[in-house]
Amino acid sequence: MVDCPKERKPPRFPDFIQLIDMASESVGGKILFATDDFFAPAENLLKSDAPHFKEHEYTEFGKWMDGWETRWRRIPGHDWCIIKLGIQGIIRGFDVDISYFEGNYAPRMSIQAANYPEDKLPELPERGLRLGTAATAEEFEAISELKSENWNYLVPLAELQPGKRGSSHNYFPANVNQRWTHIRLNIFPDGGIARFRVYGTGQKNWTATDPKEALDLVTIASGGVCVGFSNSYFGHPNNIIGVGIAKSIADGWTTARRLDRPPVLERDENGILLVPGCEWAVFRLAHPGVITQIEIDTKYFKGNFPDNCQLDGCILTSQEEVDMIKQNWALPDHKWKLLLPATKLLPNQNNLFDSLTLELQDVITHARLTIVPDGGVSRLRLKGFPSSICLLWPREKPTSRFSVKPGFRTNL
Repeated sequence: MVDCPKERKPPRFPDFIQLIDMASESVGGKILFATDDFFAPAENLLKSDAPHFKEHEYTEFGKWMDGWETRWRRIPGHDWCIIKLGIQGIIRGFDVDISYFEGNYAPRMSIQAANYPEDKLPELPERGLRLGTAATAEEFEAISELKSENWNYLVPLAELQPGKRGSSHNYFPANVNQRWTHIRLNIFPDGGIARFRVYGTGQKNWTATDPKEALDLVTIASGGVCVGFSNSYFGHPNNIIGVGIAKSIADGWTTARRLDRPPVLERDENGILLVPGCEWAVFRLAHPGVITQIEIDTKYFKGNFPDNCQLDGCILTSQEEVDMIKQNWALPDHKWKLLLPATKLLPNQNNLFDSLTLELQDVITHARLTIVPDGGVSRLRLKGFPSSICLLWPREKPTSRFSVKPGFRTNL
């Protein structure tokens, strides 16, 4: 009798991969130094897309690889690189991806970190396009001023394990509640890594801001984060609080088309569609504050923008947020304070609105964006003024765990 195959359990992914990749080139991450870039440059580590493989492609130096790959070391020492984080803040974990590096991956690695003010950094030579090269004596001298060999270890020496050919992720948690600006990635002694992800949350120095200047209180660069949503079929809501202007429709939040729309659509006297359903996303602000201006950018969304939107805010403690995540944000309506009533949106442009809090002066910690009935948004900016109510949110505590919905990770 043939044995029935055993049911395989889905792989367990760490919660921290739901956070932003703070080192990605898409948020301004940058390679400052690498000991060697012979087969493939270190800049590939920070690409935002997944690595891929070109079977028959070669360069004058050897096999073309989509990652960072150093030469086969024949001198003492090991290889390493220095990365400036695009988003500076608290790191929760790392992904060292060695996909497609089957016979030439780095067998071991370690990760160090430092918090360097921008004005304290030495002047470093521009790297330019690198291939078939090693760091010069001038570059070694300049980078030595950082004394990076003495930086704090977030991940001590660890072995890397190959997995599936195109999916060889090695995850490492980080549990140091401190702000970091730079990373040193060590590989022992040499080899290749396809991608290097640094997951965490931004942390802004609010004491250094101008109290008269309205700031974006929800941006992911300062510590804003999506903590709940109804649908993310084509793009995660964290995208819309990302850095800079959206690069394409893929850089936004897009839902599936709602199936409960009536066969024939109608609208009311204000032009608002009469439909039963909606989609929503809840964001924890980077800092509690008063919202005075709202920007909802529908750039690139020409045939699939929402008909209208609404924005609400509330005050929650950290424990209340944890409870709401468990309850899928079934927060009583009276807890939400209206910041922007149901308002028509225009396609492919930045829609600007004044918040009702100009009159109400309500401080909020969380905001809920509702779009009707479905569609996509490229960016959300909530500009306003931070408040001392931040005592509600003790920042030294670890970020709360997320509830993971089906399809969540595949849409990150």
